[in-house]
Amino acid sequence: MKIKTHEDIEATIDQVFSAVTDFESFELAALRRGAEVRRTDSMALPGQGMSWQAKFTHRGRQRVADINLEQFDRPNQMRILSKIAGLTADVDVELMALSRTRTRMTLSVDMRPKTIPARLLIQSLKLARTTMLRRFRKRVSEYAATIEARYRA
Repeated sequence: MKIKTHEDIEATIDQVFSAVTDFESFELAALRRGAEVRRTDSMALPGQGMSWQAKFTHRGRQRVADINLEQFDRPNQMRILSKIAGLTADVDVELMALSRTRTRMTLSVDMRPKTIPARLLIQSLKLARTTMLRRFRKRVSEYAATIEARYRA
C-alpha cells in the first residue's frame, strides 16, 4: 500500500533538508510519546548507514522496529527502510527547489506485508484509506508549517 503527498515550504532546500535530517529531534519526539529509541550505529554525522531500534506499544502489544537510512543524497533525497513485525515500510523524502526560498517536499510511504497478520493490518488500512490519507496529509502539512516557522525567525 502506497501513500504520497507533497507540500511547498517557504524555506531554502538546505534548510528543509537540515530539518528533515534532524534525527535527534525525531528521537526525542518518540521518547516523549513513550517509545524506547536507541541508535545501533556509530556514525557521527548524518548519512547512509544510520540505524535505530525502537520499542513501542501499539494496540496493546509491544512492537520492535528496525529502522535503517538506506539512501542519503544531500540535499535532494532520503530513503528510510523500516521493519516492524512482518511489515516493511519504505519512506521516501524528496526535495526540489522551486525557487531560492521555496522548496517542494514530497513524502511517500510504501508499506508491504510479509505475514498474514500484517496483511490484515494493510487490508484494514485500505478500507480506511480516505481517513488515513487525510490524517497523513494533515500531519505532513503541520510539519511543513513548523519548518517554515523555524526558518522565518
